[in-house]
This record gives sequence, C-alpha cells and structure tokens, in this order.
Amino acid sequence: MLLINGLDALTALDLDELYGDSPQSRSVVAVGVFDGVHLGHLRLLHNLLEMASALQATPTVLTFRNHPDQLIHGKTPPLLVSVEHRLRLLRRAGVHRLVTLDFEPRLMNMSPRQFAVDLLLDKLHMRGLLLGYDSALGKDRAGTPAFFEQLGAELDFETKVGQPVQIEGQTVSSTLIREAITQGDLATAQRYLGRFPSTVGEVVHGDGRGKALGFPTANLVTECPVLPPNGVYAVEIIMDGRALPAIANLGVRPTFARDDKPVLEVHLLDFDGDLYGRDLELCFLAFLRPERKFDNVEQLQNQIATDIAAARKRLMA
Repeated sequence: MLLINGLDALTALDLDELYGDSPQSRSVVAVGVFDGVHLGHLRLLHNLLEMASALQATPTVLTFRNHPDQLIHGKTPPLLVSVEHRLRLLRRAGVHRLVTLDFEPRLMNMSPRQFAVDLLLDKLHMRGLLLGYDSALGKDRAGTPAFFEQLGAELDFETKVGQPVQIEGQTVSSTLIREAITQGDLATAQRYLGRFPSTVGEVVHGDGRGKALGFPTANLVTECPVLPPNGVYAVEIIMDGRALPAIANLGVRPTFARDDKPVLEVHLLDFDGDLYGRDLELCFLAFLRPERKFDNVEQLQNQIATDIAAARKRLMA
C-alpha cells in the first residue's frame, strides 16, 4: 500500500518509474474528506473497487488532512476520527493507494481543470474518477460532478457519482453521527457508521492507580475530539487483528484528584501483557453507567468488579 503524503510528494510522484506499465501505475480515484468512513463512504469505496477492477487500475483515495471548510469559512466541526484512524479505516475498506493533502491556498485556488490535469491525470494516471453526490472541488467549488463528467468526455477518463445512503429516511452524514456520539446514542452511531464508534490512541504511562486498585488499566491518548459522554463502557480493543474484550472509563476520575480534561482508561479482560507505546483501537459497544465519585477506595473497587461483570455479560451476549 502506497501512502503519498503532501502536495509536494504528489507532484514529485512518478508511477511509471515505480510500477512500469501495470495496473499499479494507473488509478481510479475517489476524492473527499471521508470523515468517519461511514456507510455512505463505504458504499462509495465499494464502487471504487468495482470501478478499479473494471478499468484495470489501482483503487486510490485522495483525502484532505484538514476539512476544507476551515480555510474556506474559517471554522469546521470537529472531525469524527483522527487522520491516522481515517487512513486505517480506508485501508481496511480495500484502498490500495492513499494520498493525503493539507487543504491549503495552493489547492483552494486551483481550478477544477488544473486539479484534474496536473494532479489526477499527470501524477496519478487517472482512468476513472468517483465523486460523492454533493462533491464540489477546486476554486469557487466549480468542480461539480457535472463538470467532471464533461471533462472526462474530453480527456478520456470515466466519471461516476455515488448516491446518498438513507436509513429510516435520514441521509447518512458525519454531522448526524457526530450528534449521536456526543449525545451517547451509540446504537444510532453504529447504524450510520456500519461499525461501533471507535477511537485510536497510544498507550502511555499513567499514575498506576488502576494497578494499585487490582484492576490494571492502560491510559489511551487519543486525538479524536468526538467522544461519547463521560462514563463507564463495555468496549472492544482491536490489536494485532484481534478484538479483545475490555471495559473503559472516560472521565475526570472524581474520586481522586479531579483531572482538568477527560482521561480514557481501559482494562482488558483476561489479558496479561505490556501495552505501553502500542496504538490501540477502542470500540465503544455499550454504556454501563455514568461516572461518579465514591466515598472511599473500597467502594470504588466493589463498583469496578460489578462493572466488569456487567461488561462481560454485555460482551458475551
């Protein structure tokens, strides 16, 4: 899997030198932020794989590290997943080549034709372009699906447009998923994502309090700003291709010195090993209870044991 990181790296790319005359030197490209890689994106990516197979080219995604609205409008809602998590999900969906670009003035001021010719055709040897139904690329958002369909007829590349995915009359969108997660509606978020809400983070050293209580925990530092409400959750940890049962506490740990911001701690069930420095993917499966302050350590230990039993029941259901 080839990762091309940044506009300068893309402009320096020479696929012919890397792959010669082979399907790997040609691309079918989907362009977008793909925030959350939800069901709407997954349908588009399925179409990408089919189109790439038909055109004997490599399924390629060009995605922006930052949301274009940040530069265009000066503000944007928080992204559902970190960039690294997004790339992980795109790889999992079958994408073979990933291009990550910062949406910057050079791109914002590039005409749709220049974007297609200089980057997609010259550098990625694009045979096909797949766009979302609401795509608008290039300067002044002039690169609509209709524009690229006309340009494709002129420059000999195929253009297809994905269709929205609707569930119970609602069009699946990052906005609806963001609202569901922040309100703690994990079931709705799962329906729209096609997977459980999740986050990726690195395990770092904490204060060792969990181990002292008899329940060792891994402190997970995540860049994801969209998390469910504070509380205790039954979760799964994806590590080395395996899904491991666990319980997580997201919150400020009020029984002890209150933290300035929420901390994500996870206790893996029936696991013994060193996790420090590992990147873990944590999937929120079910809310167990709100975070609360206990009068003493013994009360907290008893409650943790109860929480673990509840998590086991939920995870084994």
